[in-house]
Amino acid sequence: MYFTAARQLLSAVLILVTALILSSCKPPLDKQEIDVRSGRIIADYGSWQSVVNPNDVYGLSDNITALQSVDDAIYFTQSDAEQEGRVGLYRMEADGDVTQVIEASFDVKSRVHEYGGAPFLGIGHSLFAVNYLDQRLYRIAPNQQPTAITPEGTRHADCVSFPKGSRIICVREDHRQQALPKASIVALNLNFTNEGQTIASGKDFYAAPRISPDNKQLAWISWQQPNMPWDKTELWLADIDVDGAVTNVRQLLKGYEGAITQPLFSPSGQLYFIADFDNWWNLYRVKSDGTPEKLLDMGAEFAVPDWYLGNHNYAFESQRKIVASYMSKGVTSLIRIDIDTGTFESIAAEFAQVKQVIKAADGIYFIGNKVTPEKGVYRVVGRGVEWVYVPKVPVMKPDYISRSETISCPLDQSKQTVYGYFYGPMNPHFIAPNDQRPPLIIMLHGGPTASASLSFRRDIQFWTSRGFAVLDLNYRGSSGFGRDYRQSLYGLWGQADVEDAVQAANYLVERGWVDGEKLAIRGTSAGGFTVLSALAFYDTFKAGVVYSGISDLDSLDKNTHKFELGYLDQLVGDLKPGSALYRDRSPLYHLDDLKEPLLLIHGMQDPLVPPEQSLAIFNALKQRGVPTALLRFEDEGHGLQKPRNQVAALEAELSFYGQVFGFMPAGYIPMLPLENSGGLPFNLDTKINPK
Repeated sequence: MYFTAARQLLSAVLILVTALILSSCKPPLDKQEIDVRSGRIIADYGSWQSVVNPNDVYGLSDNITALQSVDDAIYFTQSDAEQEGRVGLYRMEADGDVTQVIEASFDVKSRVHEYGGAPFLGIGHSLFAVNYLDQRLYRIAPNQQPTAITPEGTRHADCVSFPKGSRIICVREDHRQQALPKASIVALNLNFTNEGQTIASGKDFYAAPRISPDNKQLAWISWQQPNMPWDKTELWLADIDVDGAVTNVRQLLKGYEGAITQPLFSPSGQLYFIADFDNWWNLYRVKSDGTPEKLLDMGAEFAVPDWYLGNHNYAFESQRKIVASYMSKGVTSLIRIDIDTGTFESIAAEFAQVKQVIKAADGIYFIGNKVTPEKGVYRVVGRGVEWVYVPKVPVMKPDYISRSETISCPLDQSKQTVYGYFYGPMNPHFIAPNDQRPPLIIMLHGGPTASASLSFRRDIQFWTSRGFAVLDLNYRGSSGFGRDYRQSLYGLWGQADVEDAVQAANYLVERGWVDGEKLAIRGTSAGGFTVLSALAFYDTFKAGVVYSGISDLDSLDKNTHKFELGYLDQLVGDLKPGSALYRDRSPLYHLDDLKEPLLLIHGMQDPLVPPEQSLAIFNALKQRGVPTALLRFEDEGHGLQKPRNQVAALEAELSFYGQVFGFMPAGYIPMLPLENSGGLPFNLDTKINPK
């Protein structure tokens, strides 16, 4: 009895000591060592006190997405952390005054093609917005209750005004049948719930309906499986007669292979578009004889993969001038093009990302992000820009901000190069012992054709200000480097991307920038697949963190939605009857080779990757004695959307790295329960004695 009581008392004391240390922002003064030359506190990498806490990363959800000009006003969507990341709609007047016209509780988001985009349209003082919960399109007019104008079971997005007969033209996805949803372009009456008039149908997917300035022509994009919209698309054109009927539908540019996107009519009615006929997504126009004419021949990308509807990378400033954004070698630029001479001038603005370039009554507007915390809505003024809307963001001291260094790492076994942005540790008050190198976190973006960006990311600064190095990786398949690079992953997913991550890590170790024994890799969804593959098939990384990670390709093939139904055929290869290809590439079936600590994070409502897969991995590693933890969120789907859950996951991730790499995080960070943690440098049973 006494022995049991003593053990309980000792346990209580240890828990109290742990809590006191975790709640302290820094070690006791008598334990601190000061570097004489710099005056900084000497402390292990990872243990530094930071001004960036998890709530700073996700507490103010300020993501601005869709942007549109309506008469003299600008409308835009913005997420709201207090509404768990739901999206509201805002109106900005010519004098800069901003009001919220649709509350975030309405949640203005479309799920056409599952990923949505372009969820609203403004006409005069009326708005037509998609409600995320039921995916119906609502008419929202002043002093009137919202009225649904589309049937239940249908989804609409990327709408444009159709002045003939008070209608709008939208991309429709019809989910009212048990088979795969049917895609079409429809014209909807604005005054009541209606099926609308079908303008185009029969193709697997549609996007980007655009009407000419004289209302006499309509253009759009379509594509067929197994192609994705960045593989091969078709450009269509139709006439609109005096009664508003669509006639003379024809496909343009039949002899040209490539991904055509973003059709747009000039003020005079000539059709422009972006295509990657010659590897790069460049600007073109359709000549009178029906052939394409390239405006500029540049080794640059004037478009992004259309995961979302409604991308706008260029707009007509006038009849002769286009303002456009492009990316070249990982750097974003904004230019003004003279379409008569084919010359261009740079617009003096340094942005890491430019999107939603639109024409308004008083000039060109766009959404911009910089390498510093500055972001928002901007207007082009001459050869410069004006900052017209600033979202609320936490203040961050400049001397805590780690600036990126662009790296390009040649691959040993091919002529390819892997690209990335390296961020070193940065904290004005701390320095590490001379014999240490920082731990590295390789971050993988969430889709094979997505891309890392130079845009300021508070989550990256969360790590670098604590003493981590971060590599934001653009492995093979990433966009922004041309069609050839984007397709270099085809047939090699789970191999080439993993090789790139491994070689990039070794590249940094060889240069002495990071500690080769403290390499971590993290990713979401497709990025999580790469993480699991890296841990299962290589021994380079010493820890992994997976958010909603894909682990079973056969299950993914069976559960995926229509938009990505043929994607695995491209990424991995055709699954022949009896073929073991998918199983060979699936880390779920190679867990015996996974020996490094792993943190799994999964939403229990995930429709794409069954949560049971993460549970199976967790149980298998737990049984084999591998340090592991599984963090489950009952109210999340594929990936984490709600800020409170994102905060909890980030805290768990920091605790995980601390236990694996042997440091005590500064500040109050809840200790993550980690199975089989007894062999790690730091765990709850270890005597806590921070420097």
